[in-house]
Amino acid sequence: MNFQKRKQIILETLKATGEVDIKRMAAELETSEITIRRDLNKLAEDGLLYRTHGGAMQVNLLEIPHDFVNKAARNTEAKDKICRAAAAEISDGDIVFMDCGSTVYRLCQFIKSKRIKVITNSLPVVYELQNSLVSLNIIGGEFNTERQAVHGKIANEHIARYKATKAFLGVDGISRNGLFANSELEASITEAFAAHSARTYLLCDESKIGRETYLKFAGLDAIDTVITNSNSEELEYFKKIGVEVIGV
Repeated sequence: MNFQKRKQIILETLKATGEVDIKRMAAELETSEITIRRDLNKLAEDGLLYRTHGGAMQVNLLEIPHDFVNKAARNTEAKDKICRAAAAEISDGDIVFMDCGSTVYRLCQFIKSKRIKVITNSLPVVYELQNSLVSLNIIGGEFNTERQAVHGKIANEHIARYKATKAFLGVDGISRNGLFANSELEASITEAFAAHSARTYLLCDESKIGRETYLKFAGLDAIDTVITNSNSEELEYFKKIGVEVIGV
């Protein structure tokens, strides 16, 4: 069976049930799990589904734009390993900040059964967690369509009213010189989350380690822990100055 026929069956299954499982789909289509995994990754890159650990979920295209879904679908295996390790750091009763990063978004699938409060500026995070045990607090302010998130002065003031036990954040780059972003608005939100959290975690796949972009907005002292799949020499420097590194 060729890819186009498999694609049709996968999308029909998603439409009917809302999700697909790699093992069951491989058995139904009489092909290998590797082939189905490859098919799901390709469909995720095209914005037609959302990859999860072990399968995929239907994407509501009225809620989450293709560009955000595509970004969340990149490097899914590494991101899910990072997010699984991050979820292990969260306990019932925690108050958690989550930003609008695509890696942080993938944390949602691992925390739906936790009795926690999540405070977020990310609309996709809200959509993903709305029918779970998680209690949600949505930050107010100006809505950014491209990022599907809220930013600005009012958003920062909203964040400052709360104190979280843990914050899970993303950056565009992190090196021994500090934290980097491509947007002043996003940098401002990240700083606000970090400043009002008892412990701050950065979720970074290997592409972000050692990377320096447009704007340096904070030093490494703004964070407590980096969770990453990288084995970069930069990580030894992080440890040396007291930043915890959790490798996956």
